[in-house]
Amino acid sequence: MRKIIILFLILLIGNGIPFAEAKPKDRAKVTIKIATLAPRGSSVMNVLEKMRDKIREETNNEVYFKIYPGAIQGDEKDVLTKMRLGQLHGGAFTSNGMSRIVTEVRVTDIPFLFKNYEEVTYVRSKLQDKMEKLFDEKGYVVIGWSDIGFVHTFSKEPITSIEALRKMKVWVWGDDVLSMTIWESLDVTPVSLSITDVLTSLSTRLIDTAPCTPFGAVAFRWYTKFDYITEIPSTDPSSALLVTKKIFNKISPEGREKVLKIAKVYYEEIMRANRKANTDSLKVLKDAGIKIVPANEKTIAFANDLQFKAREALIGKLYTRELLNEVLGYLEEYRKMHPESDYIRIQ
Repeated sequence: MRKIIILFLILLIGNGIPFAEAKPKDRAKVTIKIATLAPRGSSVMNVLEKMRDKIREETNNEVYFKIYPGAIQGDEKDVLTKMRLGQLHGGAFTSNGMSRIVTEVRVTDIPFLFKNYEEVTYVRSKLQDKMEKLFDEKGYVVIGWSDIGFVHTFSKEPITSIEALRKMKVWVWGDDVLSMTIWESLDVTPVSLSITDVLTSLSTRLIDTAPCTPFGAVAFRWYTKFDYITEIPSTDPSSALLVTKKIFNKISPEGREKVLKIAKVYYEEIMRANRKANTDSLKVLKDAGIKIVPANEKTIAFANDLQFKAREALIGKLYTRELLNEVLGYLEEYRKMHPESDYIRIQ
């Protein structure tokens, strides 16, 4: 059961950047020690193995990623500590983990900011250089970006207003600053739990509401404890593979260029796979009788109100007003070019 939980956690929290461990015939010039939650034998390993092999081949065995899978190096906080001590060189992080280095990365995690994947892709592409520069200033290199797909809110009762939400017991993962601030801004007191405690807590009614991707809800079997899912998606968390500049700079300039170029191709493939998994999981949810809280004028007004309160409350905690305005400007720019842009719907 533990292996299953770890496997599906990859797609739930955006940590789908693992590397399979392989033993090259000859020792690589630069061995990069990477920690990840992903176990060997996961459904994404075919793609990841191709990426690993391609990097080793194209760099003529200059670069080799050594993997520590299955969270054996600890959670994201532990991995960051070991990176700073030089025991590890990198890790696959969610935006929550990344924000321990660069808080500004959470600006595109604002709930209900984006209506569809096209908006997400456009705005994040505009911010990519800036975010990578911020990580660079902190001593890290972003090898590649991904996301996990849109998160919806699952509940035992339909969520149609802030008043309805305030009556619910909402789960929040650990000490996530963004999530805690969001709920507090709405006068909602969340219940902080580890991800492995959610199913039991749903059974005992310690919580009755949880944000999750459709794929994650199916994988964890949380959907068996819920009756409703919101049609409007809330957020599409980012994730990334980070390595220290110290180890990355040991690679030749030509090798560095090849690593980044190859990783970009495979990260895009991983992103497509994550999004497809969520789409396929929606059918499972509907077949199981999960009811959809439809997007109408009332629920859209609720979402817009929550977005405004959340993004304002996070100014100074995670990002500046200037950065927020920049993001909103890019979003407005996209919507002017695509006036048909609308909320992604559950088909």
